[in-house]
Amino acid sequence: MKNKYIFSFVAATLALSGCTKLDENLNGQVGSGSLGANDVPGLITASYTAMRGPYQAPWNWSALQEVTSDEAIVPTRAGDWDDNGAWRALHLHKWASDDARISDVFRDLNSISYVSTNVLGFNPTPAQAATARFLRAFSQFSILDGWGQVPYREPGEGVTRPSKVRNATEEIAYLIAELTAIIPTLPDGPAHQANKNAARTLLMKIYLNKGAFLNRTAPTFDPADMARVIALADEIATGGYTLSTNYFDNFAPTNDVLSRENIFTSQNLGGVAGSDLDGQWKCTLHYNQNPNGYNGFATLSNFYNKFEATDKRRGGAYTGQTNVSGIRVGFLVGPQFDQTGAALKDRKGNALAFTPEVSIIERDPNHLEVAGIRVIKYPIDYPNSGTRRPDNDWVYYRYADVLLMKAEALLRTSQAGTALTIVNSIRTARGASAFASLNLDNLLEERGRELYWESFRRQDLIRFGKFLAAWQEKPASESKYLLFPIPDNQLGNPNLIQNPGF
Repeated sequence: MKNKYIFSFVAATLALSGCTKLDENLNGQVGSGSLGANDVPGLITASYTAMRGPYQAPWNWSALQEVTSDEAIVPTRAGDWDDNGAWRALHLHKWASDDARISDVFRDLNSISYVSTNVLGFNPTPAQAATARFLRAFSQFSILDGWGQVPYREPGEGVTRPSKVRNATEEIAYLIAELTAIIPTLPDGPAHQANKNAARTLLMKIYLNKGAFLNRTAPTFDPADMARVIALADEIATGGYTLSTNYFDNFAPTNDVLSRENIFTSQNLGGVAGSDLDGQWKCTLHYNQNPNGYNGFATLSNFYNKFEATDKRRGGAYTGQTNVSGIRVGFLVGPQFDQTGAALKDRKGNALAFTPEVSIIERDPNHLEVAGIRVIKYPIDYPNSGTRRPDNDWVYYRYADVLLMKAEALLRTSQAGTALTIVNSIRTARGASAFASLNLDNLLEERGRELYWESFRRQDLIRFGKFLAAWQEKPASESKYLLFPIPDNQLGNPNLIQNPGF
C-alpha cells in the first residue's frame, strides 16, 4: 500500500502541471477503487506526511513567510548562499514567475490538498472525513494566502483534466463553510492530530485576514468578522491552555509533554519519523558550532532591538542544549562559546562573534562568516542530531497566537482596553514590561516578538499594511508583491490566471 500513497502524492504534482502526455499516462490509476475502507487510516497518515515537506524546516513555506519579511535575511557570504540570487530576491521582493522555490511550495501545498481530498473517495468514517477535510482546508488557506486563488478537485475526480480554481471570495466562503461543518465531528485532541480547536484557530485566521485577502492594498475589517474572531477565541479558551512558563518549552524535543499552549502540531518521533526540522538550527549555526551548521540565515538588528533586555523570548541558557554545546536558545549575538566556556573561532581562526551588522551581500572575508544575529527557536535535539529526525514536534498553532488575534479583533472594533489587558498578560508572562496603551503599531510588533520565525510575519505585515514598506536591507516594493506569481509551469491549466504584474 505504501507505493499507492506515494503515487497519489506524485499524481497530485503532475495533475497541476498541465502536461498532457503525463496526464494521459495517469488516467485511471488514481482513485481507481482498488483501495478500501480499511486503507483510510493509511491515506490519512499520508496526508499528514505530505505536510512535512512544505511546512517543516526553514526552506519552503517558512522561507516565503519569513525571508520576505523584516524578521529574516539570508545574506550572500562571498560564494556561500548565493544560489543565483534566489534568497536575495525573496528579501528584496524581486521574485518572478519562474522562481523555483515559489513553484515547489505551490506544488507541494496543492499536493496536500489533493491527497486529503483523495481520502474522501474511499468511504471514510465521519471522523476520518473531518480530519481529511481539515488538512485540505489548512493547505488551501496557505495557497489562498500566498497566491489568492486555489486549485481544487472533487473526491474521485480524474487528473486528466485541469483542476478547477476558486478565487479569493469563493475560497473564503468555502473554507468558512467547511470548517464550520466539521468542527463538531473533530476530536478534542491531541495537539498532533486535527482537532476542534485547531479548526477554530484556522477559522479565526480566515475571519481576521478576510479583508486583506479581498483587498491586499487596503484591507478592511468587518465588525461581524471581528466578532467571530473574538467568539472563537473564547471557545478555544475553554480548552485549558495556558502560557508556558518557559517560552522555549513550546518548541523543545519534548514539547508534546512540556508545552501548555500548543494547539496544533506535527508529530515527529526522534530518530524514527519526521522531516529535516533540524534545518531550523542548521540553517543559522556556524560551521564550527555543535552541531555544525550551514551558516546562512540570520535576523536583522532592527528586529532584535524591538526586544527588551528582560524579555525571555530573547533567549538564554537552556538545559539539554547549553550544557551540551554552549549554544543558547533565542537570539545568538556576540562571542560564542562551547559547553566548557571556551571561546569558539571561525574558519579563519578569528573569534566567532555574531554581529548585529549584516548586509544582504557580505564581501569582507573577516566579517562574512559572523555577520548577522542567529536564531534558535527550536531547542536542539542532541540524542537524534545525526538522524535528521529530531523529536521536536513542529508547531503550527499556539494559544498565544489565539490571544493576540483576539486582542487585534478587539482593537479593530474600538475595544482597546480589553485588548490591552490581553496583550499585557502575554508580555508579563514573557518578562517584558506592560504597555501603557495599545495601538496597531505596537500590536504588530508584539506579534513579531511572540511569533518570530513561526511562518506568520508576511501575512501579518500584509494585514497591517506594512509589507511594501522599506526596512533594513530592503527598499519599498511594488504592490504586485502582495501576491506570489502563479508558477510558469502551472499555467497550462487555463483556470489559473496569472496574478497582476507577473
